[in-house]
Amino acid sequence: MSTHTRSPLVTGLLLAPAGVFFFFMLILPLLVMLVFSFGERAAAGGYVPAFTFDNYLNLPARGKAFLNTLTLAPLGTLLTAVIAFPMAYFLAVKVPPKWRVVMLVLVMAPFWTSQLMRYYAWIMILGSKGLPAWLAWIGITDVRLLNTPTAVLIGAVYGFLPLMVPPIYVSLEKLDKRLLEASADLGATPWHTFWQITLPLSLPGVATGSMLVFILLMGDYILPQYLGGGKVFFIGNALVDLFLQSRNWPYGAAVSVALVIIMFVTVYFYMRFVLGKTDQRRAALV
Repeated sequence: MSTHTRSPLVTGLLLAPAGVFFFFMLILPLLVMLVFSFGERAAAGGYVPAFTFDNYLNLPARGKAFLNTLTLAPLGTLLTAVIAFPMAYFLAVKVPPKWRVVMLVLVMAPFWTSQLMRYYAWIMILGSKGLPAWLAWIGITDVRLLNTPTAVLIGAVYGFLPLMVPPIYVSLEKLDKRLLEASADLGATPWHTFWQITLPLSLPGVATGSMLVFILLMGDYILPQYLGGGKVFFIGNALVDLFLQSRNWPYGAAVSVALVIIMFVTVYFYMRFVLGKTDQRRAALV
């Protein structure tokens, strides 16, 4: 067998396991969901084969869940990035190299505990006997935090901050410090150096962290369920209701397909316009 023939064959064999896994674990479930979305609900719940667009035409009935998700998920991602960037910058630039691994481990430490335990802790902090009681003690009364969008945003920042810091840290840690020195030698202020050098070169890390947080927030169920108290509905909560309670699988499938399309379009335009250079887009995707 010639080298020219063997190379594509070897490449195909090496990619086959990942390709098979990708097909059965991602592509096939999406195809099944797409087929279900055109069906009808059975009398006792479930799925009956059909071909109708009624499920998609009925998507506005879950408009509140879509509105909450499309508002709070991007806002939570933005707040997480704003808080994570100074932390990552401090770890990459100010902390001595021998302590950076330890500090990164401390950033990831919240992931060592159950997500439910962390949100239960925030229920106690934001509940009537927590932060509102402390504010009332100093004269600020009638403060309600739990079961509000504010509580969901606080939980989003706290819960997903460990996913945002490491990608930004990697981009900043690889930053050529000579560029910062050259900028200072040319008379640029620290503020101009940050906006013109540090931030643009760290955009791949910001994009990667933002996509991780945004995608997980878009489909989250536990966060709005516990800190939103059933009053701040996400699409994830609507899907649980449709599949497990009302057992309207075709309608739930249509909502799922709509969610996937929204996420795909959002990620595409984010990578297309926020990261202008091709190399930065590739680095962010990796």
